[in-house]
Amino acid sequence: MGTAEPAPSYNARQVKVGGAVIKVMSRVTTWVYRLTKGRVGGRFLKGTDVILLTTTGRRSGDPRTVPLIFLEDGDDLIVVASQGGMPTNPAWYYNVVEHPKVTVNRRGAEAAMAAREVDPDERAERWPRLAEMYADY
Repeated sequence: MGTAEPAPSYNARQVKVGGAVIKVMSRVTTWVYRLTKGRVGGRFLKGTDVILLTTTGRRSGDPRTVPLIFLEDGDDLIVVASQGGMPTNPAWYYNVVEHPKVTVNRRGAEAAMAAREVDPDERAERWPRLAEMYADY
């Protein structure tokens, strides 16, 4: 059994530039995904499926949409607030904590869902499956 590699550490410039790149790519992907009902933008690297998650902005109250890879677990869709390994959670995570009612767009089909953070036991059970699905986790 091998050991896990340490999480990458990012300097302030990398965090700033990385955050800006993620924001632009998310907006472009969201636009194309909606336009094509997920035919374009519906798969991430290595073929991992993508959903659009729409949250309510915790300060603005406006809808905020981000493309995310996910793990299907029965009726649940599991997403990870990783932001590419950055040292802070993505903004959508804080939106979900404040307003757990979300909308999920899966290849053009929208559904209202309630989001919640998994407990430590659920995380321990699901994390290996997430890492198997997307090794970069």
